[in-house]
Amino acid sequence: MPAGGEWGHQLKWDGYRLLANVQNGQVGLFSRHMARMDEVYPEIAGALAGIGESCLLDGEAVVMDPRTGRPSFQLMQQRAGKMANRRDSSGKLPVQYIVFDVLEIGGEDWRGRPFIERHRRLERLAADWRSPLFTTELFEDGTRLWQWVQANGWEGVVSKRLSAPYRSGKNHRDWFKVKTAVVVEADIVGILRKEGRISSLVMSVNGQYAGRVSSGLDGKAKEWLAGLEQGSAYPPPFPKLPQSLKGTDVAWLRKPFRAEVTGREWTDEGLLRHPKIRLLRNRP
Repeated sequence: MPAGGEWGHQLKWDGYRLLANVQNGQVGLFSRHMARMDEVYPEIAGALAGIGESCLLDGEAVVMDPRTGRPSFQLMQQRAGKMANRRDSSGKLPVQYIVFDVLEIGGEDWRGRPFIERHRRLERLAADWRSPLFTTELFEDGTRLWQWVQANGWEGVVSKRLSAPYRSGKNHRDWFKVKTAVVVEADIVGILRKEGRISSLVMSVNGQYAGRVSSGLDGKAKEWLAGLEQGSAYPPPFPKLPQSLKGTDVAWLRKPFRAEVTGREWTDEGLLRHPKIRLLRNRP
């Protein structure tokens, strides 16, 4: 995490990136791939239509977990899926829009201005906002914010160069993300193949299915895995085959081995989200 007076620090929100174009009360919401999202998030569009100024905003759509008080990517996925299939009539997954940048306001392009100016202008714009519209605070002390994030189980911190203009994409050095991680010792009990090639590994933690992992597997690791004693004659180690493994090409290992795996968090189904192999135990 960068330090010093040229940097500001904000919470990292665990949701879907969302651009909002507000022009004379008409609102267009767009995903990071520029898909229209107005009908997926009608409460955001409705709230933005009443803010009284034309602007282009950058932010994150999130669903807060009432049990933890933190953004939940799982609940966000559920909400997006329900709305895409026109099945959300319960209102149990309200979405909020956390705005962290302003790109244009009143027809004037603000992208070339320093981030700190854009942030202050956004604060003035958002002074009278109400739910589901929010902004995210800017902190000077990134270390203290990171300590709070770790203590309270949030996703991470985004550090931003205060003097930087707005830049599209990730190919720049003006924003840095630092994310928390879960570290587990998982038993690798099976090898998944796709078109005859090793594609991922099946994880078990405390005897329970914990998902599959492919990130972190390099060519040498796959060569070592291919030489392990394996065969479909060995039964699955789980009493009931997980639904996500049905119909797949799995070779169950006679002798499972350990791997150190990192992940974002545990899902409600007991799966490790965004797993990545850090170390394969017993690998030569």
